[in-house]
Parts: sequence; structure tokens; C-alpha cells
Amino acid sequence: MNKKQDSKKPESEQKRKKQVLQDDRDKVRAGMIVKVYEKIVDTTPKGEVKERNQIFKGMVLARKHGNEPGATITVRKESDGVGVEKIFPIHSPLVDRIVIDKVFKTRRAKLYFLRDSKKRLKEIKS
Repeated sequence: MNKKQDSKKPESEQKRKKQVLQDDRDKVRAGMIVKVYEKIVDTTPKGEVKERNQIFKGMVLARKHGNEPGATITVRKESDGVGVEKIFPIHSPLVDRIVIDKVFKTRRAKLYFLRDSKKRLKEIKS
């Protein structure tokens, strides 16, 4: 009997890990710093196809179209002094997962003013 219970425990732990690793797609909103794990397909010079995860970490400027299948988030980061923005479809199979890193207090739904101003947001202590 113990063997059966032991075999069930790893399955439940795996389910929990999958839920933890699943992501925070539904919770993401403007003013959060997120890590977006994007699946990238590379082709080697030999012609082999390799798939890897690439992390894009930045601030969410906007979320559009709510929870529709076509919903998107705009994420901005500074890379070597140059601002880089990417628009990610939230429910795309190419987006492996989205993880919330920090949460900032905002009064706006769209934070486009952060593109050119030097204003900074206040972090919410959790």
C-alpha cells in the first residue's frame, strides 16, 4: 500500500510544479516587471532544428484586449542604453510562460509616458 501512495505523491508534486511553472498570464497588468519566456527555434549550419527558451525581462507598459485569445502585452526594457519594446501575444504557444518579478503602483492603464520621461514608479511592498 505504501508503494501505491508513494507513486501517487510524485504525480501530485509534478502537478503542483506544473501549476507553479504555469505562469501569471491572467494577473499581468501595466506597472509590473515580468519575465517572458519565449520559445525560439534556431537552425544550425548543419540544418538541425533546435528549440530554446529566451527570457525577456522588462516593464509592462500596456495590456490590450483583456483576456481574449488575441490579448497582448507590451514589454519594455533598456538594453545597453537603448530602449527595446516587444509586443507579446499572451496566449501564444510561442510564449512558454510569464512570471511576475516586481509590482509597482500605477494610476494609469497605459504607461507610455515612461518611454521618454525619467519618472520612476514606486514599488509596492509585498
